[in-house]
Amino acid sequence: MIIDLLFYGSCPPFNIGIAYSSTCEKSVHKLAGRVLSRSRLQLAGKESMAVKNRRVRSGGTASASDGVYSLGTSGFGGGVVRVAVISVVAIVFSVLHGYHISSMFESDRHFSHLSTLERELTFRTEMGLYYSYFKTIAESKTFLEGLHAVMYDNVTEYPTTINVLKRFNLYPEVVLAAAYRTYETIMGMLGRPTKLCWTVNRGEGMSPVQSCEGMGEPAYFYVNSVFVQNGLMMGLFFIFGTYLSGSMVGGLLTVASFFYNHGECTRVQWTPPLRESFAFPMLALQMFLITYMLRSRGVSWKHVVLLAACNVTFILPWQFAQFALLTQMTAVFLVYVMGFIPADRVKAIVTGHILGLMVSYVLLFGNEMLLTSFYASCLLTVMAIVSFKPLLQRQTFSIGIMALQGVFFVAGCIGLKIVISKVLNVTDDAHIANILRSKFSDYRDFHTMLYTCAAEFDFMEVKTPIRLSETLLLPGGMVVVAMIIYKCLLPQAKKWFALTQEKEPTENRRDPADSESESSEDSDEAPIDPSAAIVYHMLQLMAFFLLALIIMRLKLFFTPQLCLAVSLLASKQLFGWVGSQTRHTFILFIVLGAMSIKGSSELRHQWSILGEFSNVPHEEMMEWMIARTPPDAVFAGAMPTMASIKLSAHRAIVNHPHYEDAGLRERTKRVYGMYSRKPVEEVHRDLLAMGVTHFVLEMSWCHRRTKPGCSLPEIWDLEDPQRAGKQPTCDAVKKKPEPYFKVLFKNKIYIVLKVLQVQDM
Repeated sequence: MIIDLLFYGSCPPFNIGIAYSSTCEKSVHKLAGRVLSRSRLQLAGKESMAVKNRRVRSGGTASASDGVYSLGTSGFGGGVVRVAVISVVAIVFSVLHGYHISSMFESDRHFSHLSTLERELTFRTEMGLYYSYFKTIAESKTFLEGLHAVMYDNVTEYPTTINVLKRFNLYPEVVLAAAYRTYETIMGMLGRPTKLCWTVNRGEGMSPVQSCEGMGEPAYFYVNSVFVQNGLMMGLFFIFGTYLSGSMVGGLLTVASFFYNHGECTRVQWTPPLRESFAFPMLALQMFLITYMLRSRGVSWKHVVLLAACNVTFILPWQFAQFALLTQMTAVFLVYVMGFIPADRVKAIVTGHILGLMVSYVLLFGNEMLLTSFYASCLLTVMAIVSFKPLLQRQTFSIGIMALQGVFFVAGCIGLKIVISKVLNVTDDAHIANILRSKFSDYRDFHTMLYTCAAEFDFMEVKTPIRLSETLLLPGGMVVVAMIIYKCLLPQAKKWFALTQEKEPTENRRDPADSESESSEDSDEAPIDPSAAIVYHMLQLMAFFLLALIIMRLKLFFTPQLCLAVSLLASKQLFGWVGSQTRHTFILFIVLGAMSIKGSSELRHQWSILGEFSNVPHEEMMEWMIARTPPDAVFAGAMPTMASIKLSAHRAIVNHPHYEDAGLRERTKRVYGMYSRKPVEEVHRDLLAMGVTHFVLEMSWCHRRTKPGCSLPEIWDLEDPQRAGKQPTCDAVKKKPEPYFKVLFKNKIYIVLKVLQVQDM
């Protein structure tokens, strides 16, 4: 199938199973860095040791012939040569992108010269939580022992035992840990060293540390695996853009747009362990398959199974996958309602989605949030609507049928969602509705404010469309959308109105031949409009834009989709009116050159970033914690810090940054009582009830705010208005911890408090 996609482009010949139409033929951190002088000393065995010194690094800153479109400009010869060229170019782009993101990561953190503890501390917030489970499995005596430890975990939400595979989308860590252990075993059998270790003299009165490089180092193996996957994604984007547009120039536009707007497309170079780093490449592959299914004349069970598999690999790593897939099914449904694809094609796609959802539900050990999602309700609603199409066709007003289907869709999605949630008694995703509610009203509560006060959950910044316009990405996408509306939607709209006017008010005079023809429309051999895939991508782009507009973090869906849309500037179907292929290609390269003016500047800026991770106060606290606290100590505090404690100190915690569970949200609210205005004794009583022995107090959390009303005491004022204006509890504890707490450790950032038992007070 992939060979067919590469060879034939967007309008393949009829004999490979993709619809042929005359339409195709006609229109077809800015800290000081370190300069190193290394002296290597090779030692026997698996590791090597050497000494390296750090010094301050100055200047550091953190054609349409026979229905076949050409996939290139000209001169690529036959099909085999064309496939070879596309494959080679895709590989080159994969390597370049993998190198690009890994180099930026290294330049920003100087990761290769950090100690193991420093590397772990770079994984802040939920990143540290995810990486801790990879570390647990990778360093266990056996793989099964490590897997058991994460499936029966009483350290993450002490004293509750939870299955983190069910809760935290951790299959990437399981797979990578298994791969790491296999790699270590094979290299051990071959007698090959897997890492090289150094003694790093850090200067500035700091003690030397050991720093290891190589794939035998768990952190190295982990982040490089992420970079390899995301490097391959760029090769896939080139092939995707080439297939979607029918031209290699379209693929080149997609890749160039991604590079030129890299900071708006992805953050994998800064935050490798985040779920999107694993999930988004799988979404790109899944959308490629959807595009193929929307263009192919016939689909089989193999395509359905492959679609289900792609969905599983997207759902398992990321809790936000359901929102992307919801928008996809909505876009596919609209393509069907507008008459671009037959009902059987929608049924095949929905079947693949349902199969993938059920497999994911099983692999996530019955995660109820999948069943109670709008995505699940959407699948059932769409399947019901397309299954009852014969009943709807009895209506005489075609525009009315479309409107009726739209009403059924919205009512079904919302109604089924409510019913399923009530039946299963699941409220874990209630905060999502509250977040959306807060966006368009004055509704506020504690949990909603913790989300919306974070910049990534705010509305899209005004600067985002400006930056996308400077590289011509947004204007290019708008031109493509305008041409799709003009070339695809307007002609289709004329058909709708023509059918409405011509359709008889009664079915009595229908010819038997008409019935036979109509029944064939819904067969799997029914013709597919050649514009179906293009219209789908336009609708998908609009859906992703709405998501990004409401929640800025989700622009990581929108911008890459915009890069794919720009590839359609090379589409003969949309821009055949430009003239000959030579003229069209010439204009495209002018556009590419104009993009490069600002885009190359953005690339140079990214390459110029030089920084180094350093968090001495955090490191001091962790070293003290490892050496001076009992192994059975239980910690509470700010969510990002708790993830680091679990990862590096291996101590139990009661709250953490993965905020999707209703019970965890209530735990965190009780812990954050320290930053409210409650009496100290009430906060102390809550901590004892949760089994907390130590509390990490960060005074910056007591007063800082990202915008007015977003400091923790101000957020608590929404929940506890009668105490508004009183002294924050954190200030009171800092001034006088006794008799409820005792200070055990203190530096300029952190205060570690012992939570005293009643008998010790």
